[in-house]
Amino acid sequence: QVHLVESGGGSVQAGGSLRLSCAASGLTISLNTMGWFRQAPGKDREFVGSDGWGTYYAESVKGRFTISRDSAKNTVYLQMNSLKAEDAAVYYCAARALRVGVSTSSAEYNYWGPGTQVTVSS
Repeated sequence: QVHLVESGGGSVQAGGSLRLSCAASGLTISLNTMGWFRQAPGKDREFVGSDGWGTYYAESVKGRFTISRDSAKNTVYLQMNSLKAEDAAVYYCAARALRVGVSTSSAEYNYWGPGTQVTVSS
């Protein structure tokens, strides 16, 4: 059974940084495309970035957010710098059942974590 658990969310001032972690069990992340999504109140869930055969980011976070993996820990990270008020949301980690290139649609992902809240104060 696959489990993804996010951690590292919290409250930060605009311009600050946070690093989210996604610990995976039941799958080996080196064999899967991993993605990050977010959902703000009243809005649809939106793509943040993915790491398949390379990383790809939404325009709104490009240059500020970075996805990385630690295969030894079976954990994926989302480093978020220069945070803005509009980055506030619940952030979700997701995994596809295989490793492919770019995956930006939530419908392409098979497994999801419960999410972690990020609050940005201006």
